[in-house]
Amino acid sequence: MVRATISAMRLRASKCITTSIHMAKKRLWKRFIDQPVVEWTLFAVGLILLLISPLVGAIPGPGGVLVAGVGLALVLKTSMWAKRHYVRFKRWRPKAGRWTDWALRRGSAKRREELAKAEQTGPDN
Repeated sequence: MVRATISAMRLRASKCITTSIHMAKKRLWKRFIDQPVVEWTLFAVGLILLLISPLVGAIPGPGGVLVAGVGLALVLKTSMWAKRHYVRFKRWRPKAGRWTDWALRRGSAKRREELAKAEQTGPDN
């Protein structure tokens, strides 16, 4: 009986990744991204993608929008200056800000939308 339990535990341990391992990987990735050289490199790549997006936009298809979205996401991830301007833009044009949040798949935007929907339906529904 004990032998079967040990082999089942080994089988389970080899096939699944625990939460702690996933969190450790996430922490290592965050530490890697927070290095100044990596941050500046990602910022430069984001700017290059933003500059290239009009050229890619001339090609038929949605390529320019996708390239610009990736570039904007990289710049916003690594630059406090860009984040401040993004917040100003969202305050100036709230509807466009919702669209950009949706395009960037921001978690905070999803939470705000869920809260707004919950307020509209009311606590009794």
